[in-house]
Amino acid sequence: MIIPNLDTTRVAIIGPGRLGTSFAYKLGRDNKRVAIYYHDSEVCKAINRDRLNPIHLTEDLAKRLGGLENVPRLSPKVYATNDLEHIVENNDFIVLAITMNRLPELLNYLKPLLAKKAADTCLISPIKGLISDEISKELITPSQLINNNLYKIKHKYEVVCIGGPFFDMDIALGNPVCVTIAGKRRIAAIIRDDLFKFNRKELNSYYNFDIVGVEACGALKNIVANIKGLTDSLELGDSIPGTIFARSGVEIRSLSRLLGGSFQAFHSQAGVGDMYVTVSSLASKNYRYGKYFYELYTGNPIETNLRVLEKIDGTPEGPNTIRNVYKYLEKKNMYSPLFSCAHHIFNAAENKSAIKDLVIQACQYDKRTQEYIGPFSRLMYRVIPDYWYRRDKEFFY
Repeated sequence: MIIPNLDTTRVAIIGPGRLGTSFAYKLGRDNKRVAIYYHDSEVCKAINRDRLNPIHLTEDLAKRLGGLENVPRLSPKVYATNDLEHIVENNDFIVLAITMNRLPELLNYLKPLLAKKAADTCLISPIKGLISDEISKELITPSQLINNNLYKIKHKYEVVCIGGPFFDMDIALGNPVCVTIAGKRRIAAIIRDDLFKFNRKELNSYYNFDIVGVEACGALKNIVANIKGLTDSLELGDSIPGTIFARSGVEIRSLSRLLGGSFQAFHSQAGVGDMYVTVSSLASKNYRYGKYFYELYTGNPIETNLRVLEKIDGTPEGPNTIRNVYKYLEKKNMYSPLFSCAHHIFNAAENKSAIKDLVIQACQYDKRTQEYIGPFSRLMYRVIPDYWYRRDKEFFY
């Protein structure tokens, strides 16, 4: 890939959801030429005509700012199109602002377009989800999925991920946000310096080499936010959230290592920083999902899920991540009380009383009796991590 030849004056965004729209606001303010892709031509026409997104973010911005007339308009340099080939051909930087479950289908469309494109492309992923690989059945991150699907044209692109902590509303309004850029150092430096560093009062960034660790933390903290939003409605006191935060960190670090990341990502702003804001703010879709799930619970998790999603603008990644992670935990025979608890709550709980018991069980009846990692375990983490974490039913637990 010829990095110096990449054109940083124009950027494409695939997906006009809340996050995609917020990046369009930000990049437009920075005088970039921004192309938004969406399959629906009528939505594209509305964006180009009104300079507002008719389906996402605008309504919440109006509530925040005191009326639609106060909502900022997208820059004249921002335009929407339903022509994916135009998007790929004319932009060297493409932000994949979609959900994880839509990514495989999108990659099938992108592959032939990237293959025939004369120039190279940088795919920027702010996606926060995990999915099971169709061939290996292993749990993988967005960058791993992209690299698996586009392996035959790996010389044509680079992948960089954007980690938190950030909320779409803050990016759209120009509030102070600091993100993590993870990937190969040279291409990450271009994104930091030439795409994001125009107004550091609005947006600053740090570099992290561990793209898989950053992605794993970004996905798994959504599960914790689902649990925390729900727990705040259970009247369990003010102490248990600390236990949920701390013990979930143990499970996130373990899973991150198994997926190919390192321990250090969790201790960065993309780890504890992102998790802190996600589990503690109503601005978080995943926190609200957990809160609404308990409030609206009917005894039928599927029915309740649909009712909750009707109340949230955008798609919380947590519920889908919970299902994929639980399948992986079962396959790996891995002890993970909080993430297993989340699966049972959001997919199988019989009533609200059962939900409360599941949270207490996960937090108060952990099989582990010590917080620190002893010297023997530290050695085993390094020597056989892929086996040492699988300790739910094995004799050396």
